[in-house]
Amino acid sequence: MGSRQLPATSFLIPVLNEAATIVPLAQQIMAVTAGSLIEIIFIDDGSSDDSWAKITTLAAEHEVIKGIRLRRNFGKARALSAGVEVASAAVLMTMDADLQDDPNEIPQFLKQIEQGYDIVSGWKKDRRDPLGKTIPSKLFNFITRVISGVNLKDFNCGFKAARTEVYRNIPLYGELHRYVPVLAHALGYSYCEIPVVHHPRRAGKSKYGLERYARGFIDLITVIAITRFGQRPAHLFGGAGLLTGLFAAGIMLYLLVIKLFMHVAIGDRPLLMLGVLLAILSAQLMTLGILAEVIINRTSGPESKTLIAATAGLDR
Repeated sequence: MGSRQLPATSFLIPVLNEAATIVPLAQQIMAVTAGSLIEIIFIDDGSSDDSWAKITTLAAEHEVIKGIRLRRNFGKARALSAGVEVASAAVLMTMDADLQDDPNEIPQFLKQIEQGYDIVSGWKKDRRDPLGKTIPSKLFNFITRVISGVNLKDFNCGFKAARTEVYRNIPLYGELHRYVPVLAHALGYSYCEIPVVHHPRRAGKSKYGLERYARGFIDLITVIAITRFGQRPAHLFGGAGLLTGLFAAGIMLYLLVIKLFMHVAIGDRPLLMLGVLLAILSAQLMTLGILAEVIINRTSGPESKTLIAATAGLDR
């Protein structure tokens, strides 16, 4: 018997109460990719409707369809991470399950991967959502673009394609799924963005509110810490400690001057307490930075292989 051929593309689709759209989405993906080796992995992230029943029925009817059911709702990032663990293709595509992403766009994503890009992100140029979602999203994208230095117009678009190694070399938790291009760029992977058709929601309701932007901004801080200071935490904590120490020194110098030359009592001044607290904070931050450097030095393993793009002559 011949060995089973591995799929060329794995589709990872997180699902949360999308029973009405799972079947037509699967049918559209299979129609667009007819003749190609694919697998479609639905990840049920704690749905309370008939989503899992729909997934199991599809998996029984179509060999290319697989399903994973999480014990409860862990969030989109963890759902995608579970899908990455079982995916067997060289290329991964992520899509939302609500039919707002158009499967007819799939070939242009794969074309960009074939041209050499490691990750391709969709841009919902004409977004079909209410202003209550589009305006905060534009502000979020602008701030993320400026802070991260990654020139994407739409970090929130879940329609992406990437080489599997990209997803296996970056962490996925919290709200980090929207920062995959930022994390990938930090590891030297190439990226591009293409405009995609965005349909209005046909069934169900959005799972996100304004609170996701608050969580997203907190995770943006995490991403910046990982990408810019992950291997040099002393620069982050030491820099903050140095700045705090300068403020403390300035306050203490001012108090010393007015004490010696103006004979002003400073013992009961709140400014003295502020200066002392800032000095203590400065010492703590700098110590924390040094300890973090020691921990990284002791625990860093041979992870340079994740940074290698190609080799030559090593097999001789």
